Amino acid sequence: MNQPLSPERVRADVAELLGCDPAEIAPEEDLVNYGLDSMRIMVLVERWRDAGATTLEFPDLAERAELGHWTALLTGGPA
Repeated sequence: MNQPLSPERVRADVAELLGCDPAEIAPEEDLVNYGLDSMRIMVLVERWRDAGATTLEFPDLAERAELGHWTALLTGGPA
């Protein structure tokens, strides 16, 4: 990945696709339980690739669909 994304950006992008307030998403909660599906994960992959996460792949997100994991993966730090 070329540039890390901010934790706020990751949280806001996920919340936008789920139609909820970013603060409602617990870092350890399985995002599939919030209604995230494979199509939305692909939207996030493409969005984050465009933002600099050029090596990001679908399985990186799908294998562990937790906001905290994604934030660490994309930002290099904790959620």
